[in-house]
Amino acid sequence: MRVVIQRVREASVTVGERVVGRIGPGLLVLLGIAPDDTDADLEWLAAKVSDLRILDDEAGVMNRSVKEAGGEVLLVSQFTLLATTRKGTRPGWSGAARPEVARPLYERFCHRLEALLGRPVPTGEFGADMQVSLINDGPVTLVIDSRLRE
Repeated sequence: MRVVIQRVREASVTVGERVVGRIGPGLLVLLGIAPDDTDADLEWLAAKVSDLRILDDEAGVMNRSVKEAGGEVLLVSQFTLLATTRKGTRPGWSGAARPEVARPLYERFCHRLEALLGRPVPTGEFGADMQVSLINDGPVTLVIDSRLRE
């Protein structure tokens, strides 16, 4: 599993003309799932996202997690995070899990994140053509891969 985490002042995801998820201050999490990702990847990464200390404390220092700060998380599936670009200029998608594998892991990731945070996690719409809007705060953007365990 791979995530791009963006600290945001606000973020939303729209499908067609309908806003399907919206948050205020917190984290926008774009999640890509590989074919061989497991529940162990899911557990590790969900804990990392909920405990990552990238929100400001009272002194303006990145020292609080989204859980501690009471911030929100917007979760959006994004298979393109697993693109392969080794050959030529056209990305390959074989590094991304097929929907029948990815969707259940995505849903379990969302439920685990909700359990860790103790509140609902708004989402995009799995497999849909989505438009994501955000105001990146900082800007702070991180990429984390469960295989690297960094």
